[in-house]
Amino acid sequence: MWRFSVLILLFSHLAVSSSSLGDSEATCSGIVPLPNRNDRISITDFGGVGDGRTVNTKAFREAIYRIQHLKRRGGTLLYIPPGVFLTESFNLTSHMTLFLAKGAVLKAVQDTWNWPLIDPLPSYGRGRDRTLKFTRPNLIELKNSKEIIISNVVFQNSPFWNIHPVYCSDVVIHHVTILAPQDSPNTDGIDPDSSSNVCIEDSYISTGDDLVAIKSGWDEYGIAFGRPSSNITIRRITGSTPFAGIAIGSETSGGIKNIVAEHISLSNMGVGVNIKTNIGRGGYIKNIRISNVYVENARYGIKIAGDTGDHPDAYYNPNALPVVKGIHINNVWGVNVRNAGSIQGLKDSPFTGICLSEINIHGSLNTNRTWKCSDVIGTSLKVSPWPCSELRTTGGSYSCSSTF
Repeated sequence: MWRFSVLILLFSHLAVSSSSLGDSEATCSGIVPLPNRNDRISITDFGGVGDGRTVNTKAFREAIYRIQHLKRRGGTLLYIPPGVFLTESFNLTSHMTLFLAKGAVLKAVQDTWNWPLIDPLPSYGRGRDRTLKFTRPNLIELKNSKEIIISNVVFQNSPFWNIHPVYCSDVVIHHVTILAPQDSPNTDGIDPDSSSNVCIEDSYISTGDDLVAIKSGWDEYGIAFGRPSSNITIRRITGSTPFAGIAIGSETSGGIKNIVAEHISLSNMGVGVNIKTNIGRGGYIKNIRISNVYVENARYGIKIAGDTGDHPDAYYNPNALPVVKGIHINNVWGVNVRNAGSIQGLKDSPFTGICLSEINIHGSLNTNRTWKCSDVIGTSLKVSPWPCSELRTTGGSYSCSSTF
């Protein structure tokens, strides 16, 4: 059962500049049409007060209860005027727009964390000091939902992953800003998880973990559920993190396929592009196309690994090996990158169809100019520094010159 039909978070008149993110004007944001809500209500109609002191949980829950049960034709827009609105967690419902006016801020109070929006208290998540009795939650989690738009909002100081669509379809996330301290653990920016038809565009992300990470379930649980992530486009993202800019995995047990990432601008990074999985994951990673990536000041330019991530428990199957094939990475420019690249497959499940082309990764005097590779089969064209021997031949069924 779909939990939401449409969710929109808007912060009016806020723009994220994309002038430095590449000159591609292509967009996928039209996969979800912007609805016209004829029925409009304000949080102040339900006693909401944006004074930064009043806790407005009751007002939010009553407003959403009204939307859910009256079921106005075309849905309802819930307007949040300028001000600082404290609230505990609340759930949204189908056929609604949550619209934040310019100057409107939602802040979570300290006692609950299931649905904090915009800015939890204190500065970057009380869960990190280990004083909470429960695990740290996502800032926003969309579950079993479809036709979602998240646009023109600033999210900051999440205790865990920022935006987590799981088991969703037809999702558009664009023109958002996501901020978390770089020493904050597990504060991924956007994590599509076992979801399909997802568009992520024109956003700035600076966090303490992967900026965008595509996932599809964890070990035996993800294998049993068997729901892949597929048809995901990531375009014109800029940002920084000690971890990865564009990541796939390491939770890949339901399978990940048909991914496009392009016009990505990254600085002060751990890894520019990181595709990662592990034994016990099962599943697959295939038909991945990444192009037009700029990386500056990073430990690694490109990293593809079969030994990343831990396990939920001791019951994973070590014979459940992932299949990684059809990875195409094109037009990557790196500046001051310490290690050019590493591709480490699995002995009993080599990574195949790895295609690198038009890649130039430059570093300082301490740069490791050699690629590290094992258990990988693929091709390369115009790659500097020269890649490992497993990728040195061009032509054949996986010719780099014909994949872009």
